[in-house]
Amino acid sequence: MVGTVATILSATIVNVAFPELLREFNIGHDSLQWIATGFLAATTTTMLATGWLVAELGQRRTFLLTMAVFFAGSILGAASWSTGSMIVARVLQGAAAGVMQPLSMIALFAVFAPEERGRAMGLFGFGVVLAPAIGPAIGGALMQLFGWRAIFLLAVPFCMAAWPIGMRALPDTRRTTPRRPFDWKGALLLAGALIALLDLPVAGHRAGWVSALTLVHAVVALAFAAAFVFWQTRAPAPLLEPALFANPGFRAASIVAFAYGVGLFGTTYLVPVFVQDVAGYSPAQAGNLLFAPGLALAAAIVFAGRLTDRAHARYVVVAGLVLFALSSLLLALATGTTAFWLLALWLGIGRAGLGLIIPSLNVGAVQTLPPQDLGHAASVVNFARQLGGAIGVNLLALLLEWRLAVYGAAESATPAFRDCFLVVTIAFAAAVAPALAIKTPKRR
Repeated sequence: MVGTVATILSATIVNVAFPELLREFNIGHDSLQWIATGFLAATTTTMLATGWLVAELGQRRTFLLTMAVFFAGSILGAASWSTGSMIVARVLQGAAAGVMQPLSMIALFAVFAPEERGRAMGLFGFGVVLAPAIGPAIGGALMQLFGWRAIFLLAVPFCMAAWPIGMRALPDTRRTTPRRPFDWKGALLLAGALIALLDLPVAGHRAGWVSALTLVHAVVALAFAAAFVFWQTRAPAPLLEPALFANPGFRAASIVAFAYGVGLFGTTYLVPVFVQDVAGYSPAQAGNLLFAPGLALAAAIVFAGRLTDRAHARYVVVAGLVLFALSSLLLALATGTTAFWLLALWLGIGRAGLGLIIPSLNVGAVQTLPPQDLGHAASVVNFARQLGGAIGVNLLALLLEWRLAVYGAAESATPAFRDCFLVVTIAFAAAVAPALAIKTPKRR
């Protein structure tokens, strides 16, 4: 939990600094989004390597190496002198975060019996979501007092605390089966596909959607993605096990996880920018706005964890999707004069919905799979969520840039944000159908 809190802090805390970074580095949203999506793209890529790392190095060594990389990325982020150096820092942080999240799930599912996993995920999630709950508030205060560089240093004490705990608590056992080669070709193809895919909307926005440059980007992205899928069906030790998607429940859970990533990371990107640029909030006020909704998320996770042990996961997931879609629809109605408490309430409804989804989705995704597929399944579900986050932030940032240009003056910015929140609403409403296909046995 300590290691995961460190990585989650850095996933969201930088968002309160986005308006300041726009001015500091004199960039637009089409460039700024790489600070967010660089983190998410790196997370998405390394997530699928967790199973191999644990098998080769053991949980302890994997954890300690991950914390060391994350520590280096945090220091570089605080010392960033350009957009490029900050993106590199975020990629290092994201690469570490990608390994950490499935590692946490693997440890939990190895320790707890099936009938206790929902509660375990709920209790673990309660601790973890306190990071995004208090992180933006603390980050906003630090930024006002010491500048944006201070927010990168907030995770450093957690990294330092995690090392001695990991040394004592985590097992040092490694593989006892024949060595499994790492799928380097798959990793390179995946990285190429993600970079090309995430850069495609940027090229379209800057050069025109039917320009030669945009068409070349589209062909390259499609070629990398097709090559990755083709290779995964033939690789001796694939990063992403295609056979998992033959399970209808797992396939449905992966689709919902993708939508979850779009909603969580997309709104975490949009809301701080909206309240600072349109409503005139300070960074501290923007952070404080996310505090109460974060607590609602934590409480909902604990409740959902217990509920998942007793009810069909799909119904809990659907309830969460509906709540978040409602929240996004309400946020689409917000203006620069909407009251602070009303914005917090609307955000709280959505965060409560996300809290309902997390334990149920994780349990529902793997509960019907054989034990030997646990490591791969945990990585793939997290992969789907992070991929949704990377693509969601990327597209929403560019949609925002486009709609701001269409609507013109700064006082007309509210409709641009409205359009973005409506897109998130549609994405979550569309995820209800696959959520109903998640099949898990009803718990007592």
